[in-house]
Amino acid sequence: MKKITLLLIMLLGVTHFIKPHRCEDDAKDDSAEDLGEEEDDDDDDDDEDADDTEVKEENGVLVLTDANFDTFIEGKDTVLVEFYAPWCGHCKQFAPEYEKIAQTLKENDPPIPVAKVDATKASGLGSRFEVSGYPTIKILKKGEPLDYDGDRSEHAIVERVKEVAQPDWKPPPEATLVLTKDNFDDVVNNADIILVEFYAPWCGHCKRLAPEYEKAAKELSNRTPPIPLAKVDATAESDLATRFGVSGYPTLKIFRKGKAFDYNGPREKFGIVDYMSDQAGPPSKQVQTLKQVQELLRDGDDAVIVGVFSSDEDAAYEIYQEACNSLREDYKFMHTFNNDVTKFLKASPGQVVMLQPEKFRSKYESASHSLTIKDSTPASEVQDFFKKHILPLVGHRKQSNDAKRYTKRPLVVVYYGVDFSFDYRVATQFWRSKVLEVAKDFPEYTFAIADEEDYADELKSLGLSESGEEVNVGIVGEGGKKYAMEPEEFDSDVLRSFVMAFKKGKLKPIVKSQPLPKNNKGPVKVVVGKTFDEIVMDSKKDVLIEFYAPWCGHCKKLEPDYISLGKKYKNEKNLVIAKMDATANDVPHDSYKVEGFPTIYFAPSNNKQNPIKFEGGKRDVEEFSKFVEKHATKLSHKKDEL
Repeated sequence: MKKITLLLIMLLGVTHFIKPHRCEDDAKDDSAEDLGEEEDDDDDDDDEDADDTEVKEENGVLVLTDANFDTFIEGKDTVLVEFYAPWCGHCKQFAPEYEKIAQTLKENDPPIPVAKVDATKASGLGSRFEVSGYPTIKILKKGEPLDYDGDRSEHAIVERVKEVAQPDWKPPPEATLVLTKDNFDDVVNNADIILVEFYAPWCGHCKRLAPEYEKAAKELSNRTPPIPLAKVDATAESDLATRFGVSGYPTLKIFRKGKAFDYNGPREKFGIVDYMSDQAGPPSKQVQTLKQVQELLRDGDDAVIVGVFSSDEDAAYEIYQEACNSLREDYKFMHTFNNDVTKFLKASPGQVVMLQPEKFRSKYESASHSLTIKDSTPASEVQDFFKKHILPLVGHRKQSNDAKRYTKRPLVVVYYGVDFSFDYRVATQFWRSKVLEVAKDFPEYTFAIADEEDYADELKSLGLSESGEEVNVGIVGEGGKKYAMEPEEFDSDVLRSFVMAFKKGKLKPIVKSQPLPKNNKGPVKVVVGKTFDEIVMDSKKDVLIEFYAPWCGHCKKLEPDYISLGKKYKNEKNLVIAKMDATANDVPHDSYKVEGFPTIYFAPSNNKQNPIKFEGGKRDVEEFSKFVEKHATKLSHKKDEL
């Protein structure tokens, strides 16, 4: 037994010495295998790199990417491509139909490739082909994209692709007219109405507008009578751009017999079509019955404007229409040849009558105003008449009419629960009557009532949102400065005292502002609401000011270049490169309008009320330097040194 035990111990010892050698061998072998796997992985990576241009297929549809797109498209006559997003519901619904299309076109003679691009991954292609929605379908003819905007059915798409694939197929000529200095006046002066786009070839907004503009041009060319759409390359036709005050791209203008009007409509196909169709009609609508006028006076919210004429051949009628044309965006014009309407208005042919709705009338103002149009009356005089009498003594300021009616400053606003419906009209008019008593004595100011809920943000900016008072008052002064009346029980005397204090310059404006920065010695000076006048409006210095938002991606991208610009001009004592968070600070001057981020203005030392907006150029040090050099008034070095 002892011998057996001894033998077992000896075997275990041998095993102990043998095992480490096996582990080392295994490790060497494993190491070699691991190394081999890494080499295989590298080989696979090389294969993947080599196969980046390989085109895979999913359910009969070819899969294209940024890497393989151009290689695949090259040399092919016709290719159908869908740009999609994996999360897009419409794309998912369309997928089975698209796979049927792929199969049908594969069986065509010759076969026509059908492909798809995940535009969320192939961002380069999405940008290149201006994909802004999903799915976007394009037919590529010899590499040139053709938008498909028909029915998303197998039959419709297959038929359109086969049509484009014909050897003799050529793209239809552009419906958009191309204007240059050689043909501009001839075309525009002879058109009853024409829409003209001034664009720059490099402008991203222009590129996005282009397909919508062309679609609208096609649609409007089929209208009776047609409405032409045209375009001008403003970089090549700089004289035309200067002539019509083009300072940004794209700029759209409506021309009527050569006279230019701003285009303020949508920028997509259907919006352009509807807007221009409306613009092509007369600016004034004919009133057929007295009831139409009576309803507007009873229920309307704006002044009723009616031109009275014996016929549409009256010279006065032509002058009236001309005057209405340039204001048609902001006013509702009417005209009549009806005797009953004429008698009701107590007018005679050749007169224009303006009346306020019944709810805005008061004993302090006339119920109506009239102007007689003579053959010699200029359209501008008629327009001045409209503008003078459009507002009642105390009107109702709303979000819908604010930008059109209440831009004149100073503006005195009385905030409370404004509601002209039957149940609340008496209470609304009670407070309004107290405002009227004061407004009559300050004709140089505009007075309005406004619903406190509609203007909750404005009340908050005035510090009045939690005043506890039923009625609050604020004044919007020149340059956007705001003044708040101390909360107290409202009556005419209190309002009068507040307005009088404003008139005498005894009130201090309220400015939303971040705290003053503790250290403001960097290359870019930080401006807050409280320091805007001190820094930006300093008449001794030129100032370049950027208005930004902390969350704005474009602003973040701009920051390194903007700091570099500040460093470049750090030794210029009379030039300040500055920035301001426009979400946390008031911009206390209306001249510095901020409608997007970043917004950049140059405020010259000698003209602070008319800053120059940076538009159109690339946002880098070079372009900013050119902009600064062009407008600077106090640089210490010569321009050609830059």
